[in-house]
Amino acid sequence: MIATVLVANRGEIACRIFRTCRELGIRTVAVYSDADGDALHARVADEAVRLPGAAPAETYLRADLIVKAALAAGADAVHPGYGFLSENADFARAVQDAGLVWIGPPPQAIEAMASKTRAKELMGIEPLGEVTEADLPVLVKAAAGGGGRGMRVVRRLEELGAALESARAEAASAFGDGEVFVEPYVVDGRHIEVQVLADTHGTVWALGTRDCSLQRRHQKVIEEAPAPGLGAGLERELHALAVRAARAVSYVGAGTVEFLVADGRAHFLEMNTRLQVEHPVTEAVFGLDLVAEQIRVAEGHALADAPPPARGHAIEARLYAEDPARDWAPQTGTLHRLAVPEGVRLDTGYADGDRIGVHYDPMLAKVVAHAPTRAEALRRLAGALERAAVHGPVTNRDLLVRSLRHEEFASARMDTGFYDRHLADLTAPAPDPHAPLAAALADAHGRSRFGGWRNLPSQPQAKRYAMAGEEHEARYVRTRTGFTTESPGVRVVHAGAHLVVLDVDGVRRRYEVARYGDDVHVNADRLTALPRFSDPTAQHAPGSLLAPMPGTVVKVADGLATGSSVRAGEPIVWLEAMKMQHRISAPATGTLTALHAVPGQQVTVGALLAVVDPA
Repeated sequence: MIATVLVANRGEIACRIFRTCRELGIRTVAVYSDADGDALHARVADEAVRLPGAAPAETYLRADLIVKAALAAGADAVHPGYGFLSENADFARAVQDAGLVWIGPPPQAIEAMASKTRAKELMGIEPLGEVTEADLPVLVKAAAGGGGRGMRVVRRLEELGAALESARAEAASAFGDGEVFVEPYVVDGRHIEVQVLADTHGTVWALGTRDCSLQRRHQKVIEEAPAPGLGAGLERELHALAVRAARAVSYVGAGTVEFLVADGRAHFLEMNTRLQVEHPVTEAVFGLDLVAEQIRVAEGHALADAPPPARGHAIEARLYAEDPARDWAPQTGTLHRLAVPEGVRLDTGYADGDRIGVHYDPMLAKVVAHAPTRAEALRRLAGALERAAVHGPVTNRDLLVRSLRHEEFASARMDTGFYDRHLADLTAPAPDPHAPLAAALADAHGRSRFGGWRNLPSQPQAKRYAMAGEEHEARYVRTRTGFTTESPGVRVVHAGAHLVVLDVDGVRRRYEVARYGDDVHVNADRLTALPRFSDPTAQHAPGSLLAPMPGTVVKVADGLATGSSVRAGEPIVWLEAMKMQHRISAPATGTLTALHAVPGQQVTVGALLAVVDPA
């Protein structure tokens, strides 16, 4: 029987594994980097061991340090979570060689399937050789790891070399393995996967299907189980192929077999030899705890002959600290508050007041709804996200709500090109026009310790806010009986420091207000209080390329120097932030008049990287 588990991971997945361990009476050990010294997973574990350094290569990718930490803390088992070393056969062997229980598949199974090229060979699929014009579009893909890192779509032959180079660099940084390969890119297919669970006694379960078609940058955003509208025949085929893949490598534990479904046919993609981010939807539908099952299998227990029956429908949305309207740019800062209504499941690695840094994936949480039908699960999840309090940096919350309510998704006609088609509409600003007034009234009440009314005629007070990229002015008057406003059809019913009630054309509306410095959250809207006068030092010359996020300059385009001619859209600088590379391109065709970015340089949001003088 396992007594103490070290989780060789961080954030949400570490916290989720610890939760099951506590329920089973198992002690927990966390590892943490210097960047995670005060992270939630390090705080909630029974014990925590420091991994010196901040970058993944120095910490969570160091198998020797993690094994040493497990032995020092008296752990007798290691759970890898997902990402980092979870699909590293050498790490699994190192754990076992140290006399520890490995809560995962055998190293030889990881070795066979962790490389996507070898996995395809096992399934009888040959990768592309030399790419020609006739093969386009193609997908450059990292042989190791997952999560969309090390993947590039190539639609023009001349772009292939740069895509291979950047994919190799990103894969090496994220997984310690820069091997990539090229395969045909199936446009507008559905991403379908099958959860498998196998024991050491020869039983393999296929736990239904999941649809993970809504993706950005080849990374999943919304997942659901079961995958809708497949048809019984195709579902049986997917289950059979998944079980065949697991049996081909004598698989043990939890794993996922992924497919692309197009024109009613299933195309094998890969087998992930680990727990998936989206495993909660399968847990909800089958009434299982997959982490508990992983532990039971690692202890040698046998599975039942067949899995429990599936019930209902579950949908999961990944809440990211990112701005979908700005090329999904990751965001950093303090997460002041994260709270969702009752009735949904919240898996997170953050607590109120935690800081979102630059070193790791920007996922804040997973929100999961389960209901008897898909339509009910959709409604429940969209409503919970809409009412959730997410105070801090910009997130994709509004995008998630709109995606769940989009007619194409609601009718289950989505595919992997969903955001390519609909992103502009889904990110179009739609702020509440009365949010600035609510913010101003709450601020006026909160700042009025002794009451602000005077027995003299008063001029309207004005406060300025930035909201959805535009400046708004809110005007109000403090009277003997409270506040009035010049906004037509609007009457102030109640104004408190945290709650404002307005009567708008006869309809009462509640506005919950929270302020953190100059950042103000009014219901789902995010505002920034502006000073009375603008700061002239905040202006930049036209054509300035500013860092959209904090990160590290990893590359400057070859041959560029002051005076170089550049074309609109031509990449100038590459930034690495949150384990992804981000390309900063010329805003216009013209001349490069300044280049401040230097490889290896750490930059903050808004840092001036270069200036292009338009032709």
